[in-house]
Amino acid sequence: MDIIISENKQILGKQASRAGAYAIQKALSEKSEIAIIVATGASQFEMLEHLIDEDIDWSRITIFHLDEYIGLDEGHPASFRRYLQERLVNKLPSLHQFIGVNGSAKNIDEEIQRLNQVIRQYEIDVCFAGIGENGHLAFNDPPADFSISSPYIVVNLDDACRKQQLGEKWFSQLEDVPKQAISMSIMQILRSKTLILSVPDLRKSIAVKNTVEGEITNQVPASIVQQHNNCYLFLDKDSASLLSAVD
Repeated sequence: MDIIISENKQILGKQASRAGAYAIQKALSEKSEIAIIVATGASQFEMLEHLIDEDIDWSRITIFHLDEYIGLDEGHPASFRRYLQERLVNKLPSLHQFIGVNGSAKNIDEEIQRLNQVIRQYEIDVCFAGIGENGHLAFNDPPADFSISSPYIVVNLDDACRKQQLGEKWFSQLEDVPKQAISMSIMQILRSKTLILSVPDLRKSIAVKNTVEGEITNQVPASIVQQHNNCYLFLDKDSASLLSAVD
């Protein structure tokens, strides 16, 4: 795991987008079309802001996203489909395609079957993601399932995860935060050739320390990235403040 510590979130976002763009450009130099994964949440604001300005041929790229709440309409301010449409997809007119996760589908099992059938047709070259305050990766809260091979699964959201969503102002009260989501599985994330993790803010510092310096455990789902051979972790001074190598 390569760790890059920036002065602030804006610089973090720029460095993460640049690293991701390099990996995308390299993949495009080797294949006619590629697929990537893009995450949502407050940790991705700055990275996405810079990513749309990178020199990338989006007409040859398919985008998947990591997760979506179950039962939340796309028009809701906290919808991840809405998030990505507004912050990324709508700003990339040449994009080949965006494969959204429909968490408000009438039949969730059929939606997962659809997603799994589609993503199995692709090799994922780059995955942009973050780490939750509880150490989750995507919506795989502790104790995460490290063995399930299905690309997308239904997961239960723990209280720490739901409180994070409330704290980030996506919802007005805890009761409004859904208790389940469709999430990309841990194993599917690890199949990505390159991982670009953007993790700013002091509130993530404990999770970062446990991810980087702790043992690999499903109680800290993101710790599994220690096993990935091409993972880049972008931090700011606050999120990196508890690492033993940082003063």
